[in-house]
Amino acid sequence: MPTPHRFYYLHNFLFVMHWLGERYDDVLNEAEHRFLSRFQQLPHLAQALLVRMLMRRGPWFLESKLVYEEIPDVRAAAAPLLELGFLDAQHPMGLDALFALHTKAELMHLLSCASIDGSMHKSQMLEVLRSEYGHERAYSVWNPKATHGAWCVMVGELCERFRLMFFGNLHQSWSEFVLADLGIFKYEKVQVDDASRVFECRADVDCYLAIHRCRLALEEGEDLDELLLEAARCSSTNPWLETRRAKLLMRIGQACERIQRWELAELAYDETQYLGARHRQIRVYECTGRFVDALALAQKAHAAPESEEESQRLSRMLPRLRRRVGEGVDFRKVLAPAAPTRLTDAELERPTVPTPVEIVLRDHLTSDRTPVFYVENALINSLFGLLCWPAIFAPLPGAFFHPFQSGPADLGAPDFVQRRKADFDACLALLADGTYGDVIRQRFVDKHGLQSPFVCWGMLTPELLDFALGCIPAEHLGVIFKRILAGIKANRTGFPDLVRFWPAEQRYELVEVKGPGDKLQDNQIRWLRYFSEYGIPASVCQVRWRETLEAQQPKSPDALMVEA
Repeated sequence: MPTPHRFYYLHNFLFVMHWLGERYDDVLNEAEHRFLSRFQQLPHLAQALLVRMLMRRGPWFLESKLVYEEIPDVRAAAAPLLELGFLDAQHPMGLDALFALHTKAELMHLLSCASIDGSMHKSQMLEVLRSEYGHERAYSVWNPKATHGAWCVMVGELCERFRLMFFGNLHQSWSEFVLADLGIFKYEKVQVDDASRVFECRADVDCYLAIHRCRLALEEGEDLDELLLEAARCSSTNPWLETRRAKLLMRIGQACERIQRWELAELAYDETQYLGARHRQIRVYECTGRFVDALALAQKAHAAPESEEESQRLSRMLPRLRRRVGEGVDFRKVLAPAAPTRLTDAELERPTVPTPVEIVLRDHLTSDRTPVFYVENALINSLFGLLCWPAIFAPLPGAFFHPFQSGPADLGAPDFVQRRKADFDACLALLADGTYGDVIRQRFVDKHGLQSPFVCWGMLTPELLDFALGCIPAEHLGVIFKRILAGIKANRTGFPDLVRFWPAEQRYELVEVKGPGDKLQDNQIRWLRYFSEYGIPASVCQVRWRETLEAQQPKSPDALMVEA
C-alpha cells in the first residue's frame, strides 16, 4: 500500500463515499449504489486516476496529458475504468471539446481545411469550422494517427451529485479537503450527528439541481418565459429549497424588469415571497401606470413592513404614489424634523497615487493620541462573532452536515435566532456582567483563523481588539448586537468606514466617509439613524480635494442629512 500522503485526494474521496453511503443509503439510486460498490473494488491506482480526473475540468482528457508521479502507468490504471464504463475512449466528441484539448498548432495539423490559416486566432478557427465539422465523432476519427487516445469521464455528473449531497451546495469543491489539509482553511469542529444530512429525500436533490440549472440559464440569457415556467415546476415542501427558489424567482423578475417585460415580472413577483419582491411589485405597478394598485399594495406593506429596508423604501414611495392618484400629502409628517447625524468636512490634498478616500482620511486623522482604523463592516461583526461564537456554532439539527462548514446552514433562515435564543441570551449577558472583554480576547486566541461568517481575521489585530474593548462601552455593543440579531442578513452591512479612538478618555467615534459626489446608501442611513437614536457616537465626513474647492460651489450639509 503506497504511503497515504501521496494519495491524499483519494483518501478524501473515499471519506466522502463512506459518508454518503452511511447517511444517504435510502436516497441513492441503483446506479449510484453500484458506483460506490464498484469503485471500492477497483485497483488502487485506478481509483487514484479517476479521482485525479474528477478533480480537473473535464469531461475529456488526453492520455498524454495525464502525468502523475504516483501513477507511473496511466494506461494500465485506466484499463479497469474503461472496462467498467467509468471512462470511454470511443464516446462521440464535438468540435468544441477537440479545440479544448489541443493547441492551435496541433489543430492546424489535424484539421486541414482551406478556410483556415495560421493568422487566425483559435476562437476564429472554431467559428469558421463549425459548419464543416458539425457532427460529433470519436477521438480516433478526429485524430486517426494518434498514438495516445482521449478519454471521456462518464461518471462526472454522478460524482457532481455526490459532491452536492456532501457539501449541500455546488460552490464548494473537492479542493476543500486540500485547503483544509494545508491549513489554509480551518473549520470549527462541530459534532455532526450520524443521521444529519442536507437532503431528506431524492426529490430534494433533484429540486436543488433544477434550481441551479435555472440560475445558470438565467445568467446565460436564456428565454425568460421558459425559465419562469421551469422555476414554477421546482416547487418543494422543503423550506430551505423554497427559499432558493424564491430567490431565483426574484432574479427572474428583475431580469424581466430590465427589458421591460412588465407582465412577466409581475408573474414572477406574484410567485415569490422573497424579501424585497413586494417592493419590486409596487415598482412594476407604478411603471405600468397602475397607480391605484401600486398605492394599495404600498399602504398594505406600510402597515406591516417585512423589514426596515422595505419601510424605508415605502416612506419615499408613498408620497409620490399619493400624488399620482390625486391624494394630498401632509409634508409636515413626511419631512418631519429629526435629530441629525453630526456632519463634518475635510479638505485634503488629492493623493498622487490612486488611494481610496477612506484610507486618505484615516491617515489624515490618525495620531498617537487618537488612532484611527479602516474597519467598515469588519470590526463590529467580528466582535459580535467572537462574543456569540457558541450560539452561532451550536450543533442544532439542520445546521451542520459535514466538517467543512464556515457557519450554520440555516444562518439565513427566519428562525435562526429564535432557535438559538437561549444561547444568544447567554452570550449577550456577558456584556452586563463585565466578563465579555476577557471572553472575546480568549476566543480571539482559541479560535484564531477558524472560518466564521462574522469574524474577519485579516482585519482584526490584537491592537485593534484592545482599543475596541477599551473604548466602546458594553452598553453600545449590546444595542448594536441586538439590531444585528433582529435582521442578520440586512444588518451585517452598512457600518461606518472608520473608527476613531481616544484611549486616554476611553471613548470612540464611528465615521462614515464620503468622497466628492458620493451619497449615503440606504443601509448606511438606517444604521446612522439607529446610532443617533441610542446615543452611539457617529458622524459623516464629506471629503473634498483642495485643488477642486475653488471650482466647486460649497455643498450644503443638508445633502448628507440623516433622519434619526
